[in-house]
Amino acid sequence: MSEDILAKIVRMRREDIERLGLNFGIEIPEKRRRGHIEFLGTPGAILEVKRASPSKGDIAPDLDPVGLAATYADANAQAVSVLTEGNFFKGSLRDLIAVADSMEERARRGLHACAVLRKDFLLFEDEIDIAYRCGADAVLLIARILDDEQLVKMAKRAQSFDMQAFVEVREVDDLRKLKVVTEALGDAAAKTIVAGVNSRDLATFHTDPLVPAGIRNKLPAKAVFESGIHTPADAAYARNLGFTGILVGEAVAKNPPLAREVAFSFGSSCVNARGNFWKKIAELRDTKPFVEGNGMRRPLVKICGITRVEDGLCAVEAGADLLGFVFSNTKRLTTEKLVREMSAALPSPKPLLVGVITDPESEEGRTAIKLAHEGILDAVQFHGVEPGDAGCAYYCAARVGEPEDFERVVALRKDGEPRILLDAKVEGIPGGTGKTIPESLLREKAGDLPLWLAGGINPENVSAICEKFHPELIDVSSGVEDAPGIKNPEKIRKLFEKVL
Repeated sequence: MSEDILAKIVRMRREDIERLGLNFGIEIPEKRRRGHIEFLGTPGAILEVKRASPSKGDIAPDLDPVGLAATYADANAQAVSVLTEGNFFKGSLRDLIAVADSMEERARRGLHACAVLRKDFLLFEDEIDIAYRCGADAVLLIARILDDEQLVKMAKRAQSFDMQAFVEVREVDDLRKLKVVTEALGDAAAKTIVAGVNSRDLATFHTDPLVPAGIRNKLPAKAVFESGIHTPADAAYARNLGFTGILVGEAVAKNPPLAREVAFSFGSSCVNARGNFWKKIAELRDTKPFVEGNGMRRPLVKICGITRVEDGLCAVEAGADLLGFVFSNTKRLTTEKLVREMSAALPSPKPLLVGVITDPESEEGRTAIKLAHEGILDAVQFHGVEPGDAGCAYYCAARVGEPEDFERVVALRKDGEPRILLDAKVEGIPGGTGKTIPESLLREKAGDLPLWLAGGINPENVSAICEKFHPELIDVSSGVEDAPGIKNPEKIRKLFEKVL
C-alpha cells in the first residue's frame, strides 16, 4: 500500500528532528517574551499564516507573517494560526516567534492582539516547551498521529504552561482519544482542551463540509471547524452548526482583505435550524451500513411527492430517511392538512420531512416555509429557485441537463451549501419527470462532493446507479408510483431491496 500524505509528512518530520533536533536548527528564545491570551477565550475566527500545502502547492510563498498577522488582528480575528512545518507547508519556528512578538507589541500599544496557535504535526512533549518559549498560546495536537498516552502527556504539558491544547479529531477513534484526554485532565479540561474537526482528511486531503456537522454534537463546548472555509457564507454555515471558532487558511492567506468579511460573517451568525438540519443529515448518513466490497455507505433515501398518509407510512416502514411533500402547483401538490396528519401519524424516530417549493412567493411556497418555521417540516427544498432569506432550514436543488447548468451548482457551493440535490432537467417540468441525468454529464461535471441524485430513479435502475456513482442520497418520486402522487407499496419495497 502506498504511503498516504499524512504518513509521509510525519515520517519526514521525524527524519528532520533526528537530523536537526526539536528546534529544527533554529535559535529559540531562552524564555517566553509575552503574556498569555486564552485561545478561543471568546468565539471567533482563527486565521492562518500559511505559505503552501500538500494539496495546493504554493499558496502565498512570499507572505510577510507579521504583516499578515496584523491584517488578521485588524479584522478582529480571535487567533492567528502559524504553520511551522517546513517540508510541505514551508513554515518555520521563525514565523511563530515573529508573529508572537508582534502580538505582544500590539498589546503594549493598546491594539487588539490575537492569541497565537502553533500549528504543526507535533510528536513530543518537549515541542510544547519550545512552542511556549516561542510565544504560542496554544498548540495543535492531532489525535490521529498520537497514541493515548502521548496525547495525554502533551495535553498535560500544555496545561502546565497555562496553554490550550487544540485537539484535532475526525474519525471514531479520534473521538475516543478526545474522551481519554478530557478525563485525564479532569477539571482542567474545560479550560485546557479545545476540540477541532478537520473537514479535510489529512490522509487524502479531500474536504467534506458535512463531516464537522456529524461530529459537532459529540464535542465539548469549545470546538473549531477546520478547513474548507473559502467564503463568508462558508463561515456562516460553520457558525450555524454551533462551532465556537473557524480555522481559515488558504482563502485568507491568498486574499488577506477577505479576512474581515469571513470573521464578520462568522461573528454575526448564530446556531439555527439550518445548522441543526445539516447535523441531522450527517448523523443519519453516519448510521448507514457500509456496502460489502466497495467501502461506501448505503445512500440515504428520500421518497418524494407524498400525497397520502398511507404512502408515507409505507415508505417509512420500508426504510425511508426523508419524506418529500410538493408545495408547487403540480399533480403531486400536497396540503398543509396532509403534512400535519403525516407528522402526527409517524412513529418515532421520525424521518426528516421536507417541503419542496418552486416559488417561495406563491401561496404554496409560503405555506411550506411557515411549516418549516413551526418545526412541522424539517427543511424546505428550494427546487431550481433562490433560497433568499427564508429564515428556516433548507437545501437547494439544481436542475441539470447540460454542462453550463453546473455553473449554478458551483455558485451554490460558494454560497455555503454543503450539498446540492441534482435533478434531471426537462423544460417546462420542475420535477418528477422520470428522466435521468446523463451519465457522461455527471462523470464530467459533478465534482468531488458526494452526490445527491434525483430524476428517473426506480427499482429497475437503482442498483446500477448506486454501483456507478455511490450517491450519498437518492430522491425517488415517479419511480415508485402508479400515478402522480399515488405510490405503489410493492414498488417502494422493491426499491429498498435493490438499494446498495
